[in-house]
Amino acid sequence: MSRRWLQRFIPTREKLQHARSLRFMRHWLDDPALWVLTRRSVAGACTVGLFAAMLPIPFQMVLAAVGAYGFRGNLPLSVSLVWLTNPLTMPVIFYFNYRVGAWLLDYPAREVPQHISTAWIADQMTHLVVPLYVGSIVVGLLLALSSNVIVRLVWRWQIARSWRRRARRRQRRQQR
Repeated sequence: MSRRWLQRFIPTREKLQHARSLRFMRHWLDDPALWVLTRRSVAGACTVGLFAAMLPIPFQMVLAAVGAYGFRGNLPLSVSLVWLTNPLTMPVIFYFNYRVGAWLLDYPAREVPQHISTAWIADQMTHLVVPLYVGSIVVGLLLALSSNVIVRLVWRWQIARSWRRRARRRQRRQQR
């Protein structure tokens, strides 16, 4: 994926600074470190964005934006990674997080009935909340840390590969 292609979809700093809804954080948006695509900024954005995505809380995007500012990660990437948990994937991801939390706390996991209703969820909420949050935090931390390491390793591998290719090209030119 090229940087030019990615930058077509990322809003510019100037466009976000002039948005009315983001006026309160205009001074944050001036920071150039939030907009560059480097190994460190992409790894930080993945760490923050994926951790925030695993949390069953409202305003995950705000948490990702504040985390990107704190970790010096790429702001648009961090906020967009939160959409890993969208309305289609959210039930599956949060059920997995609940099962992990129930396993860690040694709670008997509740089975999903044939027909889920809001009344069933409201009735079971006291039994679901603690394992869901524990599982979400643990899965979020594991996903965040592993994504950080993977991004840094893959980025480094790609740089080393491009250096080797350049060295081979130089050797071929010198041999001619």
